[in-house]
Order: sequence, then structure tokens, then C-alpha cells
Amino acid sequence: MKYLLTLFFCTSLVFCGSQNTYPLAENALDAGREFIDACLKGDFAKAQYYMLQDASNKQHLQTIETEYHLKDRDQRSQYREASINISGVEEVTESEVIVQYQNSYDKIGKKVKIIRQGNAWLVDFKYTFNPNL
Repeated sequence: MKYLLTLFFCTSLVFCGSQNTYPLAENALDAGREFIDACLKGDFAKAQYYMLQDASNKQHLQTIETEYHLKDRDQRSQYREASINISGVEEVTESEVIVQYQNSYDKIGKKVKIIRQGNAWLVDFKYTFNPNL
């Protein structure tokens, strides 16, 4: 009986934990901000929710997550407390936007592409690593 209760509890956690509680991004800036903020805070499940789902993007996010966890506690804390500073927004098309940003901790300039698919705005993270895409 104890085994069955434990199994039920673990199964409940898996199913309840996998349900999305994140709102759809209403526009490209919301999607980009949510994605970047989630990465800074180490919430990679949330970052993945706001990301275009393809193998390359998933691989890049996994690499960033691994690098994040290799940082010491102080560095992770600094990233969690960092703010996002947007330095430029380029509307390439009606459904494609490129955001230039840096965070207040490391101040390294980066770009991220956000695309609209149906009614959802999603980050195409591979663009950050290869802006020729």
C-alpha cells in the first residue's frame, strides 16, 4: 500500500508539474523578455516554453543551462538579480523581430530573434549563435 501511495504521489507530481502555467506572449517583446529573464533566473523550463521547438534551439538551450549550472553560487545570484537592457528592436517583417539586448551583470551585447507562429510569439534561439539564419 505504501508503494502504491508513493507511486501515485510521484505520478501526480509529474503530470501536475508538466502543465504549463505561463501565459502566451502577446507580442515579440514579451516573448523575448520572458525568455531572456527565464534564462537569467535559471528557469529553463519557462525559457523552453517561450522558444521555438526545434532540435537546434533545444541543443543551444541545453548548452546554456549546463553553463549556468557550472557557474558558482554568487554568479548565478548576480544573473538572477540582473535586469534586461534593450538597446534596439528591428521589425524585419510583420512576424519577425530582432531584439538587441544585454543584461546589467555581464553587459555582453546579444541578439535574439522572435517569430510569430500562428498566435504565438516564440524565440528562435539559434539566431543568437548564428545571425545569418
